[in-house]
Amino acid sequence: MKAISILLFLHFFFSSIACFVHRGQFPDDFLFGTSTSSYQIEGAYLEGNKSLSNWDVFSHIPGKIKDGSNGDVADDHYHLYMKDIELMQSLGVNSYRFSISWSRILPEGRFGKINSVGIEFYNNLIDSLLLKGIQPFVTLSHYDIPQELEDRYGAWLSSQIQEDFGYYAEVCFKAFGDRVKYWSTFNEPNVMVPDGYLLGTYPPSRCSKPFGDCPTGDSAIEPYIAAHNVILSHATAADIYRKRYQVKQGGSIGIVMTTYWYEPLRNIPADHSAAQRYLAFDIAWFLDPIIYGDYPPEMREILGSRLPTFSLEDRRKLQNKLDFIGINHYSTLYVKDCMFFPCQSNTSEGEMFAVRTGERDGLPIGTPTAMPSFFVVPRGMEKIVMYMMERYNNTPMFITENGYAQKSSPNVPMKDLLNDGGRVEYLRSYLASLTVAMRQGADVRGYFVWSIIDNFEWLYGYTLRFGLHYVDYDTLERVPKLSARWYKQFLHGSKILKQKGNGQHLSS
Repeated sequence: MKAISILLFLHFFFSSIACFVHRGQFPDDFLFGTSTSSYQIEGAYLEGNKSLSNWDVFSHIPGKIKDGSNGDVADDHYHLYMKDIELMQSLGVNSYRFSISWSRILPEGRFGKINSVGIEFYNNLIDSLLLKGIQPFVTLSHYDIPQELEDRYGAWLSSQIQEDFGYYAEVCFKAFGDRVKYWSTFNEPNVMVPDGYLLGTYPPSRCSKPFGDCPTGDSAIEPYIAAHNVILSHATAADIYRKRYQVKQGGSIGIVMTTYWYEPLRNIPADHSAAQRYLAFDIAWFLDPIIYGDYPPEMREILGSRLPTFSLEDRRKLQNKLDFIGINHYSTLYVKDCMFFPCQSNTSEGEMFAVRTGERDGLPIGTPTAMPSFFVVPRGMEKIVMYMMERYNNTPMFITENGYAQKSSPNVPMKDLLNDGGRVEYLRSYLASLTVAMRQGADVRGYFVWSIIDNFEWLYGYTLRFGLHYVDYDTLERVPKLSARWYKQFLHGSKILKQKGNGQHLSS
């Protein structure tokens, strides 16, 4: 009887957690903010002496972007950044995560001059944020790089990129580091590299069969060369920051990874192993070398000599490690083993001998969203944070992206996009799951919603909306959605209850 009572209490306790989340459940100095990236919102793609980036070029190639759009104008944040800062201030956030356009700072990489107009733009943005009490949280490379570096020496396939990235990082540390206290070297290299060099769906569109059908590339080798240069570029920038700037400027430096949580499709040892293997190939591919000095054993065992090696000098730089890990988390998927149980897919998703899926026996793992691989699975937030905590010695973490995709088309009424009760429920439940991990000791220090405004969503163009604020792409008007009101109430300390009925019951 006593055991039953305890079980009933625990059930009630955790059900209560799932019903509300409160600002008071997080530390007073916790960073709460919103995220964006330069190419997705800035526009002004040829203004202010900026050069073409790889995404400027790629998005203009017919057939690459779902709706044929590009980021030439996007949200015109370049001219309207003060309006967007006012939106942030109205919410009550204390931090804003954004990226700097490398092409706006160094149009020709290290082969040309520093662009003073680009420096001025980001100085104005940073100063304006600080005047509103909002801490800048800056990413140096969020997919986009100067096209000049791709044309000149092949960008991430050449070790020259390490020198270029180090030079770019130092320019930014010098110009902005007196006010920027949070630096991320890269956003989601575990998306940029496989999509660019394994599957060929992102620039520079290099791949080979059976992974993709690109004019050039070698999917068996090039992803691992590109990843190696990304890792060592991070190490180069971190080394410069540690030696020359960190003590004086008092900031921190990390890297941001995309993170699905993976669960076994079937309750069999092979699928359990495949789920862990998928995490290693997806996340540890980049983090293990930075934290431990070498690629994960799960990858070495399968790929062998195709994985590059680190020299003594490389390992010296890698000893700088990280001050924090940024976690971009949206969803959870199932994983099925292909090592012992052959799969129909002949690519085995990057040679990890496993495939992932959002369905089991015809049922989705969670409520589907407008993004094909994003399902609402709140438990994944707790699980991925605990995985990172355990694998990486509880290195401080920030949830640098978490958000909900709405379908956008001329047929979707604006009122439906503004009444985004699904996003409210998503954010509430994922934040509640995050508190569970933090109560277990996870050192999480911030949370950023993706995104402050609707924007250009890479291969999906403007067919998806992730913003707390609706953007009319004809007038560029910003309009707060229901989720913006929810986040504002949450940040002001209202108890956020599980929504009822039409989603209008937001607080108590």
